[in-house]
Amino acid sequence: MTVQQSPGLEFPAMFHGHTGAILRKVRAKGQGWGREYLKTGVFTQPRRMLQVPPGEVLIVDSGADSNLIPHPRWRVHLFADVFIGLNDSVPKDKRQSMEEAFESFCLSTPWGALYHAVSPPPVRSAERMARRLAALLRFWEVLQGPRYAFWFERKDTLDELVEDIYGMTLDAWCPRGPASVREHLMLTVERMSRATREDCLEAVLRLMPVLVEEDTGFKHREELSDSGFLRERLAALPPKDFEKVSSAYKYTVTMQLADWDRALERH
Repeated sequence: MTVQQSPGLEFPAMFHGHTGAILRKVRAKGQGWGREYLKTGVFTQPRRMLQVPPGEVLIVDSGADSNLIPHPRWRVHLFADVFIGLNDSVPKDKRQSMEEAFESFCLSTPWGALYHAVSPPPVRSAERMARRLAALLRFWEVLQGPRYAFWFERKDTLDELVEDIYGMTLDAWCPRGPASVREHLMLTVERMSRATREDCLEAVLRLMPVLVEEDTGFKHREELSDSGFLRERLAALPPKDFEKVSSAYKYTVTMQLADWDRALERH
């Protein structure tokens, strides 16, 4: 179901407070959502919502959350624990369909679209990531108001946040794309949503050498920067493994490079 967008930005009240209280509320809401799904097959928006004033700081990653001076904050990253409650409430044989329905529900809300863009859960395929990023674009205007804490002591605009997380991905899909982050993201979503396997392969091939150059931890840098080696290894991946990297999401692609780096070390 589609949740009607409010004129202002509203987030579930359970996201605001001290860490322990938020975790308890999020897990309990996950259990409630699980029971609701089993009974009705749908999810409904939390009843208690709070306005997010312009300029309010939303913590969207644990790396930016400090409890040295505990005080109530918007801690959107703790939404991850909702899956503990959901999985406790839904039988294993229904979890896949539940997770797909829950993501669709979340993407119909600004808070859910933000969470799935900043912390996309597996699977991170081109098709899945295009859907998530398209949801973020739908709420782009209303999400311009807050500031986002993704790194400690930084308060980013939405443009800065997306550039930080997805800048390399946007360049991989749309080299020399528009200067505007929003327009670059729109073009990327358009290409990603209709991409063939070959399109995905080419995007990942553009990204991998950039990641190797940036990360000094790789031991076999020459091989991992060689287009022939990379193309051969990507072509040999089983479909499910290729799907994981097909969106050119930098964290997943970095993990794949690390796997190959370890394999080269063993040989």
